[in-house]
Amino acid sequence: MRRFLPFTLLFISCFFAQAQNTDSLWKVYNNKTQADTDRVKALDELVRSYQDNKPDTAIILAEQELKFTNTIAEKEREKWTASALFTLGIAFDNKGNNTMCLESYLKALKIYENIADKKGVSNCYKNIGNVYLYQSNYPQALTFYLKALKIATEIGDKKCMGACNNNIGLVYDDQHNYEKALSYYLNALKLREEINDKEGVADCYNVIGEIYWNKANSEKALEYYFKSLKIATEIDDKIGMGYCYNNIGIVYQKQRKYVEASEYLLKSLQLKKVIKDKRGVGNCYLNLAALFIDTKNYPVAKKFYDSTLQICKEIGDIEIMRLTYSGLATMGERTGNYKDAYEYHVKFKALTDSIFNADNSKQLGDMKTQFEVEKKEAELKIKSEAEQEKLKAVASEEKKRQQVVIASVVGVLLLVVIFSLFLYKRFKITQKQKTIIEEQKVLVDRAFEELHERNKEVMDSIHYAKRIQTALITPERYIENALNRLMKK
Repeated sequence: MRRFLPFTLLFISCFFAQAQNTDSLWKVYNNKTQADTDRVKALDELVRSYQDNKPDTAIILAEQELKFTNTIAEKEREKWTASALFTLGIAFDNKGNNTMCLESYLKALKIYENIADKKGVSNCYKNIGNVYLYQSNYPQALTFYLKALKIATEIGDKKCMGACNNNIGLVYDDQHNYEKALSYYLNALKLREEINDKEGVADCYNVIGEIYWNKANSEKALEYYFKSLKIATEIDDKIGMGYCYNNIGIVYQKQRKYVEASEYLLKSLQLKKVIKDKRGVGNCYLNLAALFIDTKNYPVAKKFYDSTLQICKEIGDIEIMRLTYSGLATMGERTGNYKDAYEYHVKFKALTDSIFNADNSKQLGDMKTQFEVEKKEAELKIKSEAEQEKLKAVASEEKKRQQVVIASVVGVLLLVVIFSLFLYKRFKITQKQKTIIEEQKVLVDRAFEELHERNKEVMDSIHYAKRIQTALITPERYIENALNRLMKK
């Protein structure tokens, strides 16, 4: 009893924390002076706060929200109506009511499509895929998961992308294609770590642990289960904690640690009952029945198997029903009741064939191929668009470069023209000056010639006068000689 005390104290403390939050939301909703949009928002948050732990309360509040949305403005009405229907689907899902769950999701999907809310559409597709997964309708489950993943990728909704990758992994996990399942789980883990989605990370650790468990690596499986349990406990994720307790119990059972196995399986069953998760309760009954078969307590095992079958018929969970028939066949064989063993084995085989038939495998392969082709086409389209943008950028740069070159050439040409005009002007001036100079030179030459003629005339006159003078005047030598003779006398 003392082993359950820490869990009880944790549950009580979380309950009071949630109660304080819900009290403030109730105050907003009940305050009629508040705007209708604020009131419906508070009510919507209340519904979401109860959808996992108290699905019955969530259903009542969601129906109340649907009535309240009829009184608010038309532009806000569809948004909150779709939200209420979506949360209603989650609550029915947690109760294991597949019919009402699917109906609510489809109604929400129609509204989200009408108002072009892609995030709402992708989440609806994802959750509708979950319903088909529970029914072991793997082709339909994969169809909706791929639709959801495509839209989530378009809008960059990493939370939905992580969930889709995780759930596609579950499809391949159930088909025993563990390598492909693990690749999707790792994709989901990476996406969830990027956005710090602790609940999602815990879920990934859990399913990765299942892969190692299916590959007979129990120690590695336990490592991931406890990593998942630690995070789920920190954030008070009761659904995640329930899965971890259940899976840890199964590992201990196979290791023949029956005391530890029963402890964790009962913890899981207790949580599943608290949150009224019928599917989870049925799974816990199945695992406890297997535990009691191992300990050879066949009457108790039979009671758990009967309880499991009753729940499976209520919620339409074919996979758990199939495993229950397998367990009953094993128990009939061990107890020597071969007739029952044969009948249960026939039922087990019929359900197995319906799930793992060739047509389903082909459909899954075709859908996967189609998705990969569409994904590749989208990548090529993005790549093509990127290349076109790159080419446009290069063309734009080239155009700018050409414009710069043209501007430079034009500038140079303008400078050449201006300089040519300047030279031409200088040339014209020079030509004009040359003409003037030549004209002046002609005048000067003419004046010079005239001067020369006059000078010649003067010189001729002078020479003529000199000759006359020479003829009239006695030469100096004669005079000199005459003087010399006189002096000698």
